Amino acid sequence: MNETPVYGLVLSGGQSKRMGQDKALLKRDGQSQLAYMMVLLEPLVERVFVSTRAEQKDEPERRQFAQIIDQYDDMGPLAGILSAMDEYPGVDWFVVACDLPNIGIDTIRHLLANRSVEHPFTAYVSSHDGLPEPLCAIYRSGSSETVRAFADAGIHCPRKILIRSDTCLVEQLDPASLDNINTPDDLADSILKAVS
Repeated sequence: MNETPVYGLVLSGGQSKRMGQDKALLKRDGQSQLAYMMVLLEPLVERVFVSTRAEQKDEPERRQFAQIIDQYDDMGPLAGILSAMDEYPGVDWFVVACDLPNIGIDTIRHLLANRSVEHPFTAYVSSHDGLPEPLCAIYRSGSSETVRAFADAGIHCPRKILIRSDTCLVEQLDPASLDNINTPDDLADSILKAVS
């Protein structure tokens, strides 16, 4: 049985260049995508934080929630993951991107139920390419040394880290649950799917 507490980390520090607007602030059913993810995670983990860059910390939506500010530059999502591990090293981190409009509570529950006590990472298998999904994954307490070793070697892509590590892979219940939105076309497609 795994006694290690689980904290949630919602990654919202991206620059959203392809979308042209802050993806964390995209609205769904009257709330932001960020708020949706925070509310989804809150009952399932002991604490939940927004991962954000320093220049975003006073943005009104992010300011509503407990934050972990990136302590690393030019590392993409890995900056948020490492910053969280530095701040609370004794917990398992459920890391999830804020731009997953199809994710639901069952997807999160299923991954938590399959959290490995032996592997440093537990992640869903992508329904698109069979590779690990690093931005809806559990980073175990103690895995920071592995993550940092990759970062020190210049590997900042979380997916590459999970591919090259002993990752426990879990099949998705809903193949579309982890489709993300990067462009206005992706957003339009996700809205069309939601109403069809």
